[in-house]
Parts: sequence; structure tokens; C-alpha cells
Amino acid sequence: MIVSYDRLMDHVVSVLEKGLGYSPSQARITAEVLVEADARGMPSHGVARIAFYRSNLKGGFAFTDREPVVVHETPVSLVVDGRSGIGPSIAAFSVDRSVEKALESGTCTCVVRDSNHYGMAGLWAERAARRGCMAVAMTNTRKCCIVTFGKERLLGTNPIAVAIPGKGEDMFLLDMATPVVAHGKVEVYDRRKKPMPMGWVVDENGRGTTDATHIEGLFKGESSMGGHLFLGGEGEELGGHKGYGLGLMVELMCSALSMGRWSPETFSEPGTGSGITHYFSVSRMDLFGDEDEIRGKVSSIMDSVRSSEKAEGHDRIFVHGDKEREARERSLREGIELDQATVDMFKVYSEKFGLAPLEGI
Repeated sequence: MIVSYDRLMDHVVSVLEKGLGYSPSQARITAEVLVEADARGMPSHGVARIAFYRSNLKGGFAFTDREPVVVHETPVSLVVDGRSGIGPSIAAFSVDRSVEKALESGTCTCVVRDSNHYGMAGLWAERAARRGCMAVAMTNTRKCCIVTFGKERLLGTNPIAVAIPGKGEDMFLLDMATPVVAHGKVEVYDRRKKPMPMGWVVDENGRGTTDATHIEGLFKGESSMGGHLFLGGEGEELGGHKGYGLGLMVELMCSALSMGRWSPETFSEPGTGSGITHYFSVSRMDLFGDEDEIRGKVSSIMDSVRSSEKAEGHDRIFVHGDKEREARERSLREGIELDQATVDMFKVYSEKFGLAPLEGI
């Protein structure tokens, strides 16, 4: 089914408000995060996540009646307690407060404890960049990844996002998981009942597998064996220790600095929240000189990369964020394509919550 951007946004807001009990503001920011992911060609973080958010509420890992609070503050830093509330609401609160401080003092670093899944990390870095700042957004997750020379799931997929504004609407926007792929992509293959590429994960015996459904079963069981490989894969030969280092760095910057739970401790006990932690850093561009000149230099470098010599069989070089930006433009023109599993999910929710069915274009 292909659905218009606005229609999908309105329907998701209705599902979140009437079905999950979100407040209007919680529903709106969460819908924006989910729909934007689908619009940018990232269904792993899109509207299908509603099922995960609903299970978190039912399991006592997230609560709609709790709002974030600042528990420590300096002119250039914030520590936020999310109080196990709604992830996108907590992230919006934290990023917006960080931008306000950065605009006043030049820079701000914010760490968050006791939060929840906040969607695509890149959206939060971009949120600050749209106000003329460069930004970093990171988060831990539930345990998903196997460290170099280890065999049990220990660290999260721990994504890193960096946004640097260029000239006009041009922007560098890196958004990457520290393993080979985010776990949401495994969930997509499980949802669609298709084999995933070899090299993403290993099973409980340490063997590579393409069976996404089996891996999802492992993640839902009690064993910690089997999981994602970090960037570079197994061992050190192809640099797996570097991906592992990035994942551990994110864990320390999110969990240690916030004094929150690290990945093996998240989702540990129903009723106590998930314990997810975040890190945000926001800085004004004019800390380094004339803002317009710096942003022009950013775009100049990116344009030089885009126009450099192409490898045989390729007619274009992309800078991080280009593909997603163009996908979003297409989605606004032509609509957003939803897979059948997601369409079926909305059909069930419409009937269960007494909503008008979602209609395509």
C-alpha cells in the first residue's frame, strides 16, 4: 500500500493517542519520528515500531504519564532523567534544551538516563542542525552485539549520528549503527519472512546465519548467546575490533556519563522502565569563525567528494544524508510504501481501537 505522508502522519497520531494512551504532544513527536523514517526509506525505524512501543507500555518499560526532568545543569551541560517516559518526547526535550544553551553559551553536552527508544538517531542531530548548529546524537539499546573475541550479547547496537550544516539546505548527516546493521533491519526481514544477508549476525553456536526469525527467537529467549557482529565482522583481521570500540565508546558516553543503565541492564525487570540512555552534543558554528564561510566550506568539500571520479559501474557518489533526503522528497510527492505486514498491523489496530481504516493513495 502507498499512503500519503500527511494521511499516514494523522493515522499514526490517532493510533498513538486513542490506542496507546499517548498525550497529543507525545503522539505528534513520535508520529513525526516514525513517519520520517519510512519517508526516508528506513522502515527498520518506521511506523511498524508502534507494535514495539505498545509492548513496552504493556510490559512496564515505558509510561505515558511521566515527563523528563533536569537533574544536573551547568551553562554548557545537562543531565536529564527521562523517568521512563516516551522516548521521542524525552529526546525532543533534551535536544531543544541543549540548542537553547548552545545558542546562549556556544556549546552544550547533554546526557540522558532512564529514557526509551527514540527512533532514528539522525533525526535528533538534524533537529539541532536545522537551527544552525552542528550536533552529535548517540544512544545505547538493549544488548544485541558480541564484542571481539567474546561469544555473548553484551553491548547494544549503539548508533552514532553527526549533523553538520552546509550552505542553504545542504547538510552532512551521518547516521550509523556500530554493528554491521541496526537490529531493526533484522526485524524487517523477520516481519517479511525473508532471509537476511549473511555476515550480519551469528547464531548461538557462533555460526553465520540468514535466518532472521531464528535470531529474533534467540533475542526473545533467556540465552545471551548469538547476536550482531560489529562493523568489521569477527575478529581483528577486517577491523571488527574498531566497530567494537565505537560501540563501547557510545555505551560509556551514554550510560557512564548519565549514571544510567548500560545495555545488559536495560529491559531487565517489568515495571522499572527500559533504562535506555542517550548522549547529545550541540555547538554553534560561529565558535570557529564566520558561520557563512564555514558552512560554505562544508558544502565545498562535500561537492568535491560528490563530483570526484566514479568507480566502473557507478554514475554517482553520495554524501551521507543524500539518499535519505532524496527518498523523503519522493515520498512527499508520491507517497510512502508500506509492506503488507505493516498494513495488516494497522488494520488490526483500526478495528481494535475504533479508528477509520488507513487508506492508500
